[in-house]
Amino acid sequence: MSTLKEALKKKIDEHRPRTVRLLKEHSDVKISEVTIGQAIGGARGVKCLVTDVSYLDPFEGIRFRGRTIPETFAALPAVKGQDYPSVEGFFYYLMTGDIPTAAQAAEVVADFKKRRQLPQYVKDIMRAMPADTHPMTMFSAGIVAMQRESEFVKRYNEGMNKMEYWEPMFEDSCNLMAKLPTLAAFIYRLKYKNDEQIDEDPSLDMGGNFAHQMGIAKPYDDVARMYFILHSDHESGNVSAHTTHLVASALSDAYYSLSAGMNGLAGPLHGLANQEVLSWTMKFMEGLGGQEPTEEVIKKALWDTLNSGQVIPGYGHAVLRKTDPRYESQREFCLKNLPDYPLFKVISMIYKVAPGVLTEHGKAKNPWPNVDAQSGVIQWYYGLTEWDFYTVLFGIGRALGVLTNITWDRALGYPIERPKSVTTAMLEEFAGIK
Repeated sequence: MSTLKEALKKKIDEHRPRTVRLLKEHSDVKISEVTIGQAIGGARGVKCLVTDVSYLDPFEGIRFRGRTIPETFAALPAVKGQDYPSVEGFFYYLMTGDIPTAAQAAEVVADFKKRRQLPQYVKDIMRAMPADTHPMTMFSAGIVAMQRESEFVKRYNEGMNKMEYWEPMFEDSCNLMAKLPTLAAFIYRLKYKNDEQIDEDPSLDMGGNFAHQMGIAKPYDDVARMYFILHSDHESGNVSAHTTHLVASALSDAYYSLSAGMNGLAGPLHGLANQEVLSWTMKFMEGLGGQEPTEEVIKKALWDTLNSGQVIPGYGHAVLRKTDPRYESQREFCLKNLPDYPLFKVISMIYKVAPGVLTEHGKAKNPWPNVDAQSGVIQWYYGLTEWDFYTVLFGIGRALGVLTNITWDRALGYPIERPKSVTTAMLEEFAGIK
């Protein structure tokens, strides 16, 4: 048994009695009240999901296993000679809540190297799809195509104790997580580089090998590490996380569940946002007509945007009430590696001016930037200009969190999810307007 799996088993054995006790002794304790607005409005803010992997605080931003983003990056062992930790070491942390030693992180790196080769039949399926197929369609199809290899399905069909469900789910999650960057790089080279594929480099960790197979030079390997970690998890109520959890609650395996989650991520209100922000920013930059992006110039352009009835994309968040720490982390990277890049200079000045303009405008609950306001410019700078592919990058990162969550769902025996619906007439009766 690997060090990660052994550590995870210990954590599961320690955690199970907590869930059992809550259900047995405190199941009637109320933790929220549901309003008509929440029932109609997408269950916004309803406290009815449980995850210990991450928590979104309105004023601190995302916490991974209790640590803020800066704390997480500072605590995890960095890849030798690089600024950022390995994705594999972060995966260990998400699974267990413990910071891995350099040796433990290296063990997961070595384990994932054994798992990351893409089956030939997946490559054949990708090549058989129409050339204009969206890369997210290909990514989702590639994931579900590998369902035939599910360890969970094999073990379930053989008959197993439900307290052991987490083990094959964990194996499926590791097999999938290791292959996702390989699948993504294959799709990218197939669609945008005339199918000129680059063989993996067995000496590299996930972030390094992904950059290598994409054909993008350093420091894009650190971009990949940073990007995947920042986008890994955002509580369990967002569409991609909740969908993955929901499908897995039916005891669907990790392949079915993650593919479903990726289909949700592909929506314009979720994972496509960074693409839309970059598109808007580039048009905004063109509208400046080559003017130096001074504070006065940007302020006028933003007011022109708002007065025309448009919004400033990338600003505002459903939960956060401060600048998204994921934005700040990527901004720090830009300040170090591309401070004079014209597109970043525009984004940087928008960051300086927009909160004040939006506050004065008065219609934004949160006038601060979210993660999408910054992420696209980094990809563009390093030559990844095919923005249809950006959501695939998001998907690789998000898989880290959602696969961790469904492994723990099975470990703690969470049941199939089945909320109760009401009719509009019932709501009218509750409201006293029937």
